[in-house]
Amino acid sequence: MSKTQKVVLGLLSGALAVGVTACGTSSKKDSEGTKAPATSTAPAATNKASDEKVTITFQNIYPDPSTPSAKTLAKIVADYTAAHPNVKIELDSLNTDQQKIKLKTQAASQELPDITIVNPAAQMEPYVKEGLLAPLNDMLDQNGLKDTFQTGILDFYTFDNNTYALPDGNNVGVMFYNKALFKQAGIANTPTTFDELLADVKTLKDKGIQPMVIGEKDSWTGSFLFMNVLLRTNNGPGFLKDVLDKKKTFNDPAFVEAVDSFQKLVQAGAFQAGATSVDYNAGENLFKTGKAAMYYMGSWATGSIDGSQVGKDVGVFKFPTINGKGNVDEFMLAPGSAFAISAKSEHLQATKDFLNYFMLNYPKVKFDNKDIVGVAQKVDADLKAAGYSDLAVEINGMFSAVKGGDLAFDNTMNPATAQEHLNAIQNLFVQKTDSAAVAKQHQTAFEANNK
Repeated sequence: MSKTQKVVLGLLSGALAVGVTACGTSSKKDSEGTKAPATSTAPAATNKASDEKVTITFQNIYPDPSTPSAKTLAKIVADYTAAHPNVKIELDSLNTDQQKIKLKTQAASQELPDITIVNPAAQMEPYVKEGLLAPLNDMLDQNGLKDTFQTGILDFYTFDNNTYALPDGNNVGVMFYNKALFKQAGIANTPTTFDELLADVKTLKDKGIQPMVIGEKDSWTGSFLFMNVLLRTNNGPGFLKDVLDKKKTFNDPAFVEAVDSFQKLVQAGAFQAGATSVDYNAGENLFKTGKAAMYYMGSWATGSIDGSQVGKDVGVFKFPTINGKGNVDEFMLAPGSAFAISAKSEHLQATKDFLNYFMLNYPKVKFDNKDIVGVAQKVDADLKAAGYSDLAVEINGMFSAVKGGDLAFDNTMNPATAQEHLNAIQNLFVQKTDSAAVAKQHQTAFEANNK
């Protein structure tokens, strides 16, 4: 197991046991005796120029106002600006791929918003090297913010002992399924092998039920699922690390088998027609409105699915083994997207004060919104007693079973290689391609970008 995998495993296995001592204060008992996250008693801001008119631009990836994440954002921003009438927060809400593209354009012109979204490790490293992000060490020491995060999680956003971003989550990849649609199709048990998954896809299609949905217009979604396939065909984590260490190439049989297996799923008609023209939010909404039986996504989707019209009918299962390979307790690991501050912000201290307040209050508001599963900060609460659903409790329980796993492709490889990968996987939804040729395409891109 690599150092990265050990770090993630360590923070996952203990983190969502579950803990929100996250607000800088000790937890308090609510009226039912449930340990609930306490609201921060820390100063809302340390902005000395309190009468100065300040506008903070806040780029984010919560474009759908009906989702728990967007509601959390809106609540904290509203509370802060009510207490600080001199501060205006301008929200720039985009879907994930749109935000990534816009950020690259902004970075090229050296004009980042005051707060933006970055992804861990390899994805954010170029912005750090270009000096575009402000170190946040001083802010982490403000009001005890650093101590609210799970052990090890900040390592993915730290370079040369400076932390440049604060994560919103720490998740694993799971398969959500609609129990009512499974029952309607006569499927009694969830699949534990890939062959069983393919058989269930056929059964569902024969009953006129859409087996799976995906929002592959945002190309990371297909990659996230593909990487779980590779985690199985490689019989464990570490394939990309072995490629980086020159111990393997993308022409390895495990990678070719992963492409083969992934294409079997696509060619079996598992996904909706026109998947590459459907974005992440629209794809998820298809599942949340009962139009599909399965949906593979990170555990961060729990709150949104819980609050949907099918929430009471949704269960979850671990991604199955493939040809006898893999361990179902090895997951795709997803240290979350994170909030970073522009090094050239005109109101740097005011922006740090706001983000400090935002992160101190983030777990409390997430908890109240029934969306605490998968946060990156410590939580100490009895979810069942607090009224969380069986789905949330079940997924939360999965964290204690995690035996390791892999990070997403674009969190591991350099951006140029990652983009070639995203394009290649997205193309598999459009047309069947020789799997060996797909592997060769990856290897060629890797060699060209890692000279």
